[in-house]
Amino acid sequence: MSGHSKWANIKHRKAAQDAKKGKIFTRFGKEITIAAKHGGGDINSNFRLRTIVDKARAANMPAENISRAIKRGTGELPGVNYEEQTYEGYAPEGVAVLVECLTDNKNRTVADMRHAFSANNGTLAEAGAVSWMFEKRGVIRVPANGKSEDDFIELLIDYDIDDIDVSDNLASITVQPKQLEVVKKVLLDAGYTVEAAEVEKVAKNTISLSPEKEEKVIAFLEHIEELDDVQNIYSNLA
Repeated sequence: MSGHSKWANIKHRKAAQDAKKGKIFTRFGKEITIAAKHGGGDINSNFRLRTIVDKARAANMPAENISRAIKRGTGELPGVNYEEQTYEGYAPEGVAVLVECLTDNKNRTVADMRHAFSANNGTLAEAGAVSWMFEKRGVIRVPANGKSEDDFIELLIDYDIDDIDVSDNLASITVQPKQLEVVKKVLLDAGYTVEAAEVEKVAKNTISLSPEKEEKVIAFLEHIEELDDVQNIYSNLA
């Protein structure tokens, strides 16, 4: 079973709060544009685009904004040329970190990243330093509604499930990427509200820390996430 990440749940809750303030719309707009650029503007044939659009709609991003972001990606509207960049390093206490960015200025982004890591007791590393510790997995999050891990195991026993974790009334179900849509549909058909369903970088193994040390790492991750070009952060913090 893959390691469950407490940070992933914190990030998910924070994204929901940011959505209420509209802060997350800029981040979604970038992701939609780059997905449409690489895979076309048809959400029925572009899985990556469909996943991001579903997230944007769930956050009440206006349909007009979504449409404009898609058209910027397909070239129907002028727009900024974003590039995908991934940075690797270590948070305090040696916790491995992957940071995915979308940027229109690589020099600015790497300078911001170096400063943020060093100013917060982290270390920015070379490409490949920690990426081998992570693997792509589909992750589905639903309100647990009082159900236990055993209840979810019973519901999903016929599917290839890597991990099920229930904490703070949130169930996180980790699957092989190709099973993401199938398991999502099973949960929807069973009456669950899917808050998120996407392909993420999941740590092969996680590390546990004392509450005091864990707090320092989470503060570091939250600081990095506030940088304008940051789209996703993954860590191996348990």
